[in-house]
Formats: sequence, structure tokens, C-alpha cells
Amino acid sequence: MALSLQKDKIRFLLLEGLHENALKVLQKAGYKNIESLSHALDQEELIEKIKDAHFVGIRSRTQLTREVLEHADKLIGIGCFCIGTNQVDLEAARELGIPVFNAPYSNTRSVAELVLAEAIMLYRGIPEKNATVHRGGWGKSAKDSHEVRGKTIGIVGYGSIGSQLSVLAESFGMRVIYHDVVTKLPLGNAHQVSNLQELLNTADIVSLHVPDEPSTRYMMKAEQFAQMKEGSYFINAARGTCVEIDDLAAALESGRVLGAAIDVFPKEPKSADEEFESPLRKFDNVILTPHIGGSTQEAQANIGLEVAEKFVRYSDQGDTVTAVNFPEISIPYKEGTHRLLHIHHNVPGVLSQINRLFADAHINILAQSLMTEGSVGYLMMDVDYHDSRAALDQLKDVAETIRIRVLY
Repeated sequence: MALSLQKDKIRFLLLEGLHENALKVLQKAGYKNIESLSHALDQEELIEKIKDAHFVGIRSRTQLTREVLEHADKLIGIGCFCIGTNQVDLEAARELGIPVFNAPYSNTRSVAELVLAEAIMLYRGIPEKNATVHRGGWGKSAKDSHEVRGKTIGIVGYGSIGSQLSVLAESFGMRVIYHDVVTKLPLGNAHQVSNLQELLNTADIVSLHVPDEPSTRYMMKAEQFAQMKEGSYFINAARGTCVEIDDLAAALESGRVLGAAIDVFPKEPKSADEEFESPLRKFDNVILTPHIGGSTQEAQANIGLEVAEKFVRYSDQGDTVTAVNFPEISIPYKEGTHRLLHIHHNVPGVLSQINRLFADAHINILAQSLMTEGSVGYLMMDVDYHDSRAALDQLKDVAETIRIRVLY
């Protein structure tokens, strides 16, 4: 429970070499207490560093487990400067009253471009030819070398990346089919098929663009690879947990899958010093990249802006719109008011209890919005600045309170 801190007292911990745009946004908004590190921290170091942080910004390597979060008494916001959020225990963060923000759209173009480039390289047999030349060979041949024009690409997951890939692929003369768990309006001449098996049976090249969810974990295993067309190609730039790597290796060994490009893996090195291990390393017809689908300067610059701006809106106004684990609220700011942010256990009667306490104390509420998600409720209220101290005292009597902030 805290009054509004002065901006120079609010501490930001930024890990894994976030783009300088993140620092620029925070500094422009008046935040100066920023520690930026170029690497991830192991759990022990992270627990020690995060103790005094109000906001923490990470990429994909840092693991914010429940144990880590329970040591972060001052933490009020988490930013994943990437698309994925599976490196954070979202439920634990919500229970502790901590919203988590990410950048779901900033690197979509970068990923889509990489996938299309990999499709072209696979169809030309470039990975094998490149490996042969590096070893001193000269495998000049048109065998298994084709244009992508006229080929069918099957996109699994037609979200922001899948749909953008669809447009790019069609501009190269490819036929696009896609499968999604919900009906999606196609872009261009793309066609949604009724199920995954139909897509696997039909596509010349299959590309995954799905989130990490229980339904997508190891969705591509021996059974699915057996359903792919003989001599087709496979790309995964989505989540490492979507593919059973040993089964993909077996499909490549048998020739069922003629080549693959994999950017994400079930187990990835925590640093550049750790050796990457995978049964796919032995295949010359497989492109292996170190989780760089969104790693372009343009994407990182956009991500730095997007997530840092969400930090500022939450810190300055309590705005949680686009939070991935938290009730989403936004109220326009009014001059002459103080804003109370009340995070509480989601049980019946909390709002009526607060309104009754305020009425009894003759505190007039000028604006109010309540949303809930899971076990947590988030209440935003504006009161006259003369009443904010009394309002805070009333909120402290609410037994269901998790966290209170006052902004002014």
C-alpha cells in the first residue's frame, strides 16, 4: 500500500540488452532511476536484484517464477520486450497484483520476412548447397531445386504473424491455405481449411505461428509429420514446445520431410557460452537459427517503444489496457483529482463495500471503473485531491485488498 512515489524514486530494472528506445521513453517521461543490464540473471542474482525494483523489463531468457516474484515486494509492473510471455508465471503475477505487458505486434514483419526467406532457401536447396561449398565441394545441380511460385504454403495459426506471412507469400505467387482454431477472415486469396490434417495433407510447406498453450504443446509429432506430403518442408518460428524434435528428426531421416527451418526449441541455451544441443544439428538440409525471428533492429526499436510506453501509462495513470494477465482499465485523467488504484481478491461485495465506506466518509467519487480477471479485481477511482488521504484510509480497511496505489 503506497502513496504516489516521486518519479526519481521509482526504480526500473531492464535486463537482456533492451533497445535504447526503452530508456529514451522512460527518461522522456521523467524516470531516471533505471538500471539496464546486457544479460539475463540466474535465479539467485535475479531475486537479489528484483527486491527493490518497481518495474522489470525482460526478453525471453529471464525466468520470472513464482518464487522470484514472491521476493519482489515492491514490484508493480512487468514488461516482456517480445511477443511471448511464457517466461513469466502469469498467474502468480496476477495474484500478487502485478500486470504483465508485452509487444504482440512490433516484430510481426521481421518474423514473416524470415519465414518467407527460409521457404525460398529450402525450396532452392540452399542449406545443403551452402554446407557443401563450405566443405570445399561444388554441388552445382538443379535437383530438388524449385521456385516457390505456384507452391502451397500451409500456415498454422492465422494471427498477426501468420496473416502477414500470408500476404507476403501470395505476393510471391504462392497459394496460401491456413488453419486456425477460430474462423478468421482471409487476406487476399488465402483459404481457411477445416482442420490441421487437411492442411498437412495439402501444403507443400508448413509453417507454425501459434501461441504456447496446452492445446499447441507438441502439436507436431510423428502422427502429424506422417500426414504431411512426401517431400514437403516444415518451418517453426512460433514456440519450441510445439514440436517433438525427435519426431521431426525421424521424418527428415526418412525423407518424408525434405527440409526444415527451426528458430525455436524446447530447450534453448541460457547464454552464448552454453552449447546448443539438438538432434537436428546433423542435417545439412535444416536451417537452425538461435531464436532470432524477431531480432531485427527495426523490431527491437519498435518493441522498446511499445512496452516502455505501456510502463509509463501504467505508472502515470494506472492504465492496464493490453495487459496479458490482468483486468484492462483506462479512464481519462481529470485535472484536480487524485487517482486510487485498488487491486483486490475477486469476491462478491468488494465494490459495494468500498462505495459504502466512501459514502459514510462523505467522499465523492468523480470517476470509477472495475474489471476482474481470474482471482483478481482491479478498481480505478478518481476523487477530489482534498479527499485522497481520507480515501486511502478507507481502502486500508478493506480486508480483500492486495495492493493500493495513489496517483497524483
